[in-house]
Amino acid sequence: MPQAWRTHWTEWLIALRFLLENRQQSLLIILGIAVGSAVIVFITALITGLQANVVERTLGSQAHIRILPPDEFNRLAPLADGSQLLLRESPRAQRLRSISNWQALLALLDEHPQVRAVSPVVSGPALARRGVARTSVALLGVDLPRYLRIIPLQRHMRAGTLRLAADQALIGQQLAEELGLGIGDKLRLDAGGGRDAVVDIVGIFELGVRELDTRYVYLELKQAQTLLDLPGGVTVLETTVDDIFAAEQVAQRLQRLTGLKVQSWMETNGQLLNALSSQSMTTQMIRLFVGISVAFGIASVLAVSVVQRTREIGILRAMGSPRGQILRVFLIQGGLFGLCGSAVGGLAGWGLIQLFNLFGKRLFEISVAPDLIPLAMLVASLSGVLAAAWPARRAALLDPAVAIRYV
Repeated sequence: MPQAWRTHWTEWLIALRFLLENRQQSLLIILGIAVGSAVIVFITALITGLQANVVERTLGSQAHIRILPPDEFNRLAPLADGSQLLLRESPRAQRLRSISNWQALLALLDEHPQVRAVSPVVSGPALARRGVARTSVALLGVDLPRYLRIIPLQRHMRAGTLRLAADQALIGQQLAEELGLGIGDKLRLDAGGGRDAVVDIVGIFELGVRELDTRYVYLELKQAQTLLDLPGGVTVLETTVDDIFAAEQVAQRLQRLTGLKVQSWMETNGQLLNALSSQSMTTQMIRLFVGISVAFGIASVLAVSVVQRTREIGILRAMGSPRGQILRVFLIQGGLFGLCGSAVGGLAGWGLIQLFNLFGKRLFEISVAPDLIPLAMLVASLSGVLAAAWPARRAALLDPAVAIRYV
């Protein structure tokens, strides 16, 4: 065996012997590290799962980016002498308008590398009537195959079939209950201006957002265009992107590219984004303080170990062990503490996650990222080595003659 290998093997044997001589002390610090690691694994997985659930519920009923016609505004006409007369001005009311040349824009977005899917939608208000009951609704005319790549309606169907043709409609669960509608029933839609239609209810969905389930009525694209007096037009292009948290940057690029009004989900859900950021910050703070507590525990135990083994260290130094070897012995102990404790804690954290999924209220399911536990073990091992640095240096600097006489 090469001399270097023999030297390193000796260091590991000495480190293990020091750890096993005081089993109770070693066991306590390993259990402390295990508790900290379990907390880190469980809290990280819990917050990550909660955020994913909130984002999925929010974006499950809306597009990542919406492209709309630009807002209309009043222009001040100059006077004959070139000056302008400033008067009190009221904002201009926005009328229902189509996106100009939307077909060419649709083809352009289909080829855009950052856009995963795009769907044309025409939407506007209408009055839904059944007998004496009536309520205001939002008509959405969609190209169903394209739209399903934006909003997975198939996951939210509660009755009927997912199809759209002329004189057919999909409505929300709340709207069906308010108007007493079921599959096969008739519903009259009045968009004003003498434009109305009677449609058959072929499907009932539940998006999980009461306002949407109460107001949304999906129609075939051409029928909605006719009802809203926008023949051949669409009012919005809805898109999705691969990285949902890059939606704002993509929206800004699309706005510069098209000159239209572009909104990302991050802009329209500012409070949700702030909540997600606060949750992430809270998780990082918990992990930081738990890690610091674990590091101080390792450092304190090894500092006591140096005092307890002063004579042994002096003997090793007198027998020719260099200071570097003594230093590495205690660094190995710190790494072993972190590795063993985090392995036990990672297993315990994984078990807590499985118990949550099994016996929890099942509001959402926590999934464990493949790299979570290995990463926690790596961080804990490095923390153990760093925490052992000061006690190890102190042990390495002991004078052999003084240490041997230590009682």
